[in-house]
Amino acid sequence: MSAKILDGREIALKLGAQIKKKVAQLKKQYGEPPRLASIFIGENPATKLYIASQQKVADGVGIEFQSCQFPNDISQKEVVERVDRLNRDSQVTGLILHFPLPDQINRSEILRHVNPLKDVDGLTPENAGQILLGRVRIGSCTAQAVMELIHATGVDLRGKEAVIVGHSELVGKPVGLMLLEHLATVTTCHIATNERGYLADHVKRAEVLVVAVGKPGLIQGDWIRPGAVVIDVGISRVNGRVVGDVEYEKAVQRAGYITPVPGGVGPLTVMMLMRNVVKAYKFQRTAED
Repeated sequence: MSAKILDGREIALKLGAQIKKKVAQLKKQYGEPPRLASIFIGENPATKLYIASQQKVADGVGIEFQSCQFPNDISQKEVVERVDRLNRDSQVTGLILHFPLPDQINRSEILRHVNPLKDVDGLTPENAGQILLGRVRIGSCTAQAVMELIHATGVDLRGKEAVIVGHSELVGKPVGLMLLEHLATVTTCHIATNERGYLADHVKRAEVLVVAVGKPGLIQGDWIRPGAVVIDVGISRVNGRVVGDVEYEKAVQRAGYITPVPGGVGPLTVMMLMRNVVKAYKFQRTAED
């Protein structure tokens, strides 16, 4: 029996309609729409595609979009100065900084300069810390997309064996904390887990499996526990095809629910970004009021 496909595009469309309605209400109430400033450095083709997707979705829900591209040789000081200007610009609601960054740019230092109320990717120390305390004010867009897909299954997470493969600040760590808030039993695997040969053992236990590594076919299909919820965040291009971290053709025969790649987490991540922009707009206006 094949798994039920968790269609991120379908969920994103429903959320988009709600966000568009909310943006219209906020514009009517305050006289101007939210605005997203998207900051990227260099010429990374994948980043450019993601930014194009952001602009398309922002246009669709009524959020103004501002693209801020810098040359690859820009200095740390220049980036900080631009971030500070955007922080002071009352018309800019949210900032998102795209990775990877060139070697001369200190990621942590830049994030410390982003106003937490304008941090719409949930990566500033203050917003990341809110997740640890169980209060997600503005969280990682990808992590929230993962949770939205899990919730779409209707599965009760209480006591479930949840396994996360990958421990990044953007996905693995925040997803683990969010799952703990729902009283799931969470195991986080990483490169050292695989080095010791234990990855398969952990994956086979998982009733909820989240994989975010970026290594095609890392998770073999026959490792999937029958009936499991499988969320594949990984995305790679192999022989002209876009694939995930999970061996999909076999996994879909064992899982209860599974995300496709593409079409699963990706479309929903962009919509979570727009939802965070709306949240940031409301936080800022409430503070002003």
